[in-house]
Amino acid sequence: MAKHHHHHHHMDPDAGDARVLWAVIVNLGLTVAQIIGGIISGSLAMIADAIHNLSDAMSLIIAFSARKIARRPADGSMTFGYGRAEVVAALINYTTLIVIGFYLIYEAVMRFIEPSGVDGWLVVIIAGIALAVDVVTAALTYSLSKESVNIRAAFLHNVADAMGSVAVIFAGTLIILYDWQIIDPLVTLLIAGYILWMSFGEIGGVIRILMLGSPSGMIAGEVLKTVEAVDGVSGVHHLHLWQMQEHEAALDAHLVIDAGRWSDADAIKQAVKDRLKQDFGVGHTTLELECSKHACVGAVAIG
Repeated sequence: MAKHHHHHHHMDPDAGDARVLWAVIVNLGLTVAQIIGGIISGSLAMIADAIHNLSDAMSLIIAFSARKIARRPADGSMTFGYGRAEVVAALINYTTLIVIGFYLIYEAVMRFIEPSGVDGWLVVIIAGIALAVDVVTAALTYSLSKESVNIRAAFLHNVADAMGSVAVIFAGTLIILYDWQIIDPLVTLLIAGYILWMSFGEIGGVIRILMLGSPSGMIAGEVLKTVEAVDGVSGVHHLHLWQMQEHEAALDAHLVIDAGRWSDADAIKQAVKDRLKQDFGVGHTTLELECSKHACVGAVAIG
């Protein structure tokens, strides 16, 4: 998730907001149309696709609110700022999707046991419109998705949606041509499987940030070695690495200064900060300095 540390093409936040808002409006309208269509035509796959679209709209609404909240400056009650609102939003989204995925599987299995008729033409027409909308929404959110885990969750929903619509069109076509009704719950299972696969894949990284895990792709042991290698440092302990939000890694540690070098302590501390920024992109560093005579006894390196 944290593979993209360096990007300098930040979009104007307000332009981004407008895009997200349009994507929400379009998706909500589509969901209503699809659910009505699914009920009239009797297609469970269509309703599965609609629920996916609704989750899309929901994810975009959460994403939209979280983007707004995340820009608020730090204050007395939230001293780290509000940047994690986006990560929390992504967690809510993926959790909801997982629940929906399991529900759809249950419904599809019930359909296998007790099949019901589906109107293929209606399915194809509505899914065709849905596909067009998905493509437009994906285009609206694509450039933003590179910058934020939260918009990326919304963007992935969209891509999954477009695939869902393609699958539904395929199912509707087979029903028109061959009256092959069993394809409807089959496609529902495919859509549900995809929703689950995607959500489980992404939720791990989100949980890791919330659990104060070290940034993915950054190995604590390497960070430790790098700091210890700085001239004047005789040891490091109580090292903590975490992500304040998606693109902001932070570190705090106790730094033991070599005997006789206390007068250079500030320069050594600055050298450590510079090295961390340069090698690992860690911008937020808090270091507690100890002289080697009074260093913590038996302290653990990490933790």
